[in-house]
Amino acid sequence: MAGFRCPVCGRQLENQGTAYVCPNRHSFDKAKSGYVHLLTHASGAKGHGDNKAMVCARRDFLETGAYAELRTAVVQTVKKYTPNGGTLLDSGCGEGYYTAAICAALDGCAEVLGFDISKDAVNLAAKRCKSAQFAVASAFRMPISDWSVDVLTEIFSPFSEAEFARVLKKDGVLVEVIPGARHLYGLKAAVYDAPYQNTVADFVRAGYKLEEQLHLSGELYLTSPQDIGNLFLMTPYYYKTGRTEQARLAALQTLITETEFYILVYRKTV
Repeated sequence: MAGFRCPVCGRQLENQGTAYVCPNRHSFDKAKSGYVHLLTHASGAKGHGDNKAMVCARRDFLETGAYAELRTAVVQTVKKYTPNGGTLLDSGCGEGYYTAAICAALDGCAEVLGFDISKDAVNLAAKRCKSAQFAVASAFRMPISDWSVDVLTEIFSPFSEAEFARVLKKDGVLVEVIPGARHLYGLKAAVYDAPYQNTVADFVRAGYKLEEQLHLSGELYLTSPQDIGNLFLMTPYYYKTGRTEQARLAALQTLITETEFYILVYRKTV
């Protein structure tokens, strides 16, 4: 089992119930919900991730089942590639919507770790899923030992090339989920004067072989202003949008918009 490592000295942390402690006696208390805070100034983090409003909006929107098809596909993919007794790491786990479903599917056959830079998100994740270990940490300075992870999931979160390569075992698997070109285009068209498609890069990762790719597309029909607002608030667009555009959003009573996702499975080759 991999577990977390000390962000101060790099030694393995032992879960002692109410705290994580390393052999050098660096100690990190658990929060009431069960997560541990391992984010240090040395991580280079410039912010604290999604705030409570964004986290709660995403939780509430996802609980409507709007992305249930994607979650099912992610879980099936992860289960296919995770070995018994292995370790799965969910990088940028957010509020644990996908992590909890993965845990349920693996049913104790693998160790599941999750972390996010947002304390608010990790707190919700730890409350949602008691069978995984969660930490506040940065994807660019992971509290994870070298070559200790069998499967790493990265779902709409930052891609940390050097750290992913460091923690994944040789022949380890990276499962990445990204939005397609038309994802939420209808939402953008309702808000912006000049809506734009998402840029989708070639599915090429240095040091990895693309094993599998799945393409999911569909349509959302939202009839609740609350759901529309939550969808917009959980995207990066919200804080880049002016008052005029936000007023258009607030006036919407219904919304039809596309969804488009890619699930990309990479095998580490170096």
